Amino acid sequence: MPRPAARRTSLPLGLVLPAATLLALALGYPLVRQVVLSLQEFGLAQQFGRPPAWNGLDNYVDLLTDSQLWVVVLRTIAFCFVNAGLTFAIGLGLALLMARMSRPVRILAQCGLLLAWAMPVVAAMTVWQFLFDTEYGVVNWLLTKAGGDFEGHGWLLDPWSFFLVATIIVVWMSVPFVVFTLYAALTQVPEDVVEAAEIDGATPWQRFVHVVLPAIRPVLLVVVLLQVIWDLRVFTQIYTLQKAGGVSTDTNLLGTYIYTLGIKGGDFGTAAAAAMFMLVLTVVLTAPYVRLMIKQEDD
Repeated sequence: MPRPAARRTSLPLGLVLPAATLLALALGYPLVRQVVLSLQEFGLAQQFGRPPAWNGLDNYVDLLTDSQLWVVVLRTIAFCFVNAGLTFAIGLGLALLMARMSRPVRILAQCGLLLAWAMPVVAAMTVWQFLFDTEYGVVNWLLTKAGGDFEGHGWLLDPWSFFLVATIIVVWMSVPFVVFTLYAALTQVPEDVVEAAEIDGATPWQRFVHVVLPAIRPVLLVVVLLQVIWDLRVFTQIYTLQKAGGVSTDTNLLGTYIYTLGIKGGDFGTAAAAAMFMLVLTVVLTAPYVRLMIKQEDD
């Protein structure tokens, strides 16, 4: 007996439409405003009421012909992948370690990671500045006690040591999220499959590569994708370290570079063009991961 056709109703559309409209406004308006701003001459005069003039693609031309931009882009990409790689490796290692901990030790480790994750960025940066302070820093004191010549050493004055400190801070702040996410994924791996592989003679490494990794692959892709996006947008840590005495010209990443163009330089049009460039760069860098995720969904 044929089933009666489901009665069409507009109720689902009516329920979804308000939320979709609000979401489109909240996400779409800043993007459209950014595009418009990038096509205008918008400086300090426009901040005080003078109407902005349209200048077409001039902001983009000025931006792309600035040699400093490409240095900053290369520096940003290198910083992003180094930090994302370190965060992922340390996070995966800690998640595997956490899966083998006893319950009390695991709870203590989770509490420590949660505190690091929940600490406000400004408060955390204050502590890290104290640790690496030139005169009173604990790091200099410990390294000097260990026999090194680090008395009065300025970690933020040299770009390499500046980014070493920035990497330590960014990874420290990002690892808890990766650990919690991957640990949750590891708890979902079927134990009977792992035990079957062990009975078949698979070594721990072979079980990890051929059983555990494929099982948590969707979560791994999401974690890597989010980590690349977050590390590409790092701003607060770099800006705070620059304010603490670092050299800004040789340590700018795209976030602080845009800030320098807009807030410091008063050229909001070019800053908006740089922000659009950064958006395109983010899409290009994350496209392979998105493609892998879509392919996995299809499989």
